[in-house]
Amino acid sequence: MSAITLLAVLLSANEEAGGHATIEASRIVCIIGDNGELGEHRPGYNGLFDLRIPDDTQSAFVPAYAGLNLEHYFDIKPRPSEGAVFFEPRRAPMEFQRISATTAELHQPPTPVYGVESWTRFEVHDPNYVDMTFRCIPRKADLEGGVLGVFWASYIHAPLDKSIYFLAAGSTLDKPVWTQYCTQEHGRDSSVRHESDNLDIPFAGGEGTLFNNLSPLRYSVPFFYGRVGANVLIYIFRSGPCIRFSHSPSGGGPTASGDAQNPAWDFQLIVPQYKVGDEYGLSMRLVYKRWVDRADVIAEARKYLEHVCAMH
Repeated sequence: MSAITLLAVLLSANEEAGGHATIEASRIVCIIGDNGELGEHRPGYNGLFDLRIPDDTQSAFVPAYAGLNLEHYFDIKPRPSEGAVFFEPRRAPMEFQRISATTAELHQPPTPVYGVESWTRFEVHDPNYVDMTFRCIPRKADLEGGVLGVFWASYIHAPLDKSIYFLAAGSTLDKPVWTQYCTQEHGRDSSVRHESDNLDIPFAGGEGTLFNNLSPLRYSVPFFYGRVGANVLIYIFRSGPCIRFSHSPSGGGPTASGDAQNPAWDFQLIVPQYKVGDEYGLSMRLVYKRWVDRADVIAEARKYLEHVCAMH
């Protein structure tokens, strides 16, 4: 029995209590759950608790935390960098539902401070895809500056290379020019905008925030990748909304060996001049597979952006 199959068997007994599910495709196995506790996984983190390729002994994500974790809501008002307000989506009640053999959904009723109701659906597809669709409806009209920001974090499990890679401004899938992006410290040059993103938002932010500190770098096509051991994680986003990439070299805390820090590979959705009661959202695909080369990364991005998105 493979390590990941054994993991699924051990955890399946706990699924009757709700809150999470193990979902498999032919080349990946993941555990999807709400912000409750599950063994080594700490409470206050949601999304992908665990993501592995069969026979791998290590998850792509830090075991205590998660990937595609709904982390923050934000506007332009400074907030404390800890606590129930800063991490409201992680702390507010969240409901898990297993929709089908390959699909699960998290629903969060309107949160106490920002007043955002959300639905996050995860669909696992062969051979190695997790498609995430996020929908939200703001229920309060008092967000500072008329801005609604939504932030996701993925805490990466001890990669030798902490960098993410994306296509530089002006380059294309047919003529790629790659940019390596690894911030020097947490909160410094920590968010990358699309080449056409001209939003000038006067974020006050706060100590430890990533969204309010902009990098001079720009990306051209909405995807990035990073290496995790022998594998690659590719984040691909449907074009349309204002999406920014973020990075922290230390956001995932110390490694198990204690000799390095785990990075965070993050992204955010920004809705300027939002309207109460309107629906906003983001759609993306996470690919986890053995690393081949950059041509393979381009092929995966093209497949999603030109074919999958065109069907919807």
